[in-house]
Amino acid sequence: MTQEAYQAQHKKRLSYMPWLYFTLKPKLLAWAKPWQEEVQAQFMALETVSFGKNCFISPDTNLFAEPTRGIIIGDQCMLAADSFMHGPITLGNEVAINHGCSFDGGSAGITIGDQTRIANNVTIYAFNHGMHPDTPIYQQSASSKGVIIGKDVWIGAQAAIVDGVTIGDSAVIGMNATITKDVPEYAIMAGNPAKVIGDRRDKV
Repeated sequence: MTQEAYQAQHKKRLSYMPWLYFTLKPKLLAWAKPWQEEVQAQFMALETVSFGKNCFISPDTNLFAEPTRGIIIGDQCMLAADSFMHGPITLGNEVAINHGCSFDGGSAGITIGDQTRIANNVTIYAFNHGMHPDTPIYQQSASSKGVIIGKDVWIGAQAAIVDGVTIGDSAVIGMNATITKDVPEYAIMAGNPAKVIGDRRDKV
């Protein structure tokens, strides 16, 4: 195996398992860090995106951020491959977005707090269409209230979060859950529509 082929495969591995970037030894960081600097510089040149310190951003993440719909990413965040993110979106520090997620900030935006972990194929849409029966849905105006996700939240794979929802700090959202109402701090949620099934503070 050539060095070029090894690095290409390792880049793909990191793109789908970005937490591995933060465990790389100096020998691997020697090529991985300049690669990441180049990836992030290209995104910033093309879109209204800013990155904090020591982030990992897969080049196969799809970031779209017009000047009025920017994306702000805090320190030590990780964004995996095949995700779609359309601003306005703000990520705190140490936020992880796994592969295949789909986020659209509408006009009011999505805000995600520090140390929140979001598993693969999660959808968050901070807008909604009108549903008046006399007009085709695609011709109706969209409304946007925004989505706020607190700190230290864990959102399981394939969960869905609708516009207008606030998820409190330290909550846990189960796999395939659909969040249609505000979630209290520390609540464990499951189902469609999701309901409280426990409290994280009891898991000691």
